[in-house]
Amino acid sequence: MIYLTLFFSALISATLFPMGSEAVLVYDIKQGYNLYLLLLFATVGNVLGSLINYILGLKGEEYLERKGHLKKEKIEKYKIFFDKYGGYSLLLSWVPIIGDPITFIAGILKYDWKKFLFIVTVAKFGRYLFLALLIV
Repeated sequence: MIYLTLFFSALISATLFPMGSEAVLVYDIKQGYNLYLLLLFATVGNVLGSLINYILGLKGEEYLERKGHLKKEKIEKYKIFFDKYGGYSLLLSWVPIIGDPITFIAGILKYDWKKFLFIVTVAKFGRYLFLALLIV
């Protein structure tokens, strides 16, 4: 149950909902649970949350444009950013406040999902690993 709680905490925190999974991870590490399983569940949950953002961007672009929430000019502005910095900006997907919109924008811009998954997984795992190493 501990691992599922961490998984869902990480998943929700990676979507556009404001929540953090780091406190849950720190608590679980201090309670002596298996570090490898904690890192696995936190990373998978967080990556799946980012994938939800990606899919929402991918499938929701037309809807957002039609409702006036997203303008072609903004899409072009983001496309220029992604063309210039590419997947490197996805390495910031773990950063609070800016990380979730970056994964959403990657979906809107139809960034290659295989590259997306690889880069986001590296970024999310790296954050959790760094945090775990500070505690252990």
